Amino acid sequence: MADEPQISWSDKASLMAPAYDAFAVTPGTPFANGPSGNAIVRSLYIGTAGNVIITTERGNIATYINVTTSFVLPIRCRGVISTGTTASGIVALY
Repeated sequence: MADEPQISWSDKASLMAPAYDAFAVTPGTPFANGPSGNAIVRSLYIGTAGNVIITTERGNIATYINVTTSFVLPIRCRGVISTGTTASGIVALY
């Protein structure tokens, strides 16, 4: 598709590698506390079960219902939306 982002093989390899750092997430706050100010993270660790509503890397809103405790949600995202998010202990992995 024409509007799909182009990812080089080296980028795909790095996305397959484990995360190299993490930070605690405050729902409703953009990932400005990431390494480059306006971070896009590779996944979210969910400490306590609940619903998680995110803004994806491409700016879409996605809702994940009943995410279990200690689950790693494998989605690149820009932030966690506070309204409707009931999970807690969320950690961003990048």
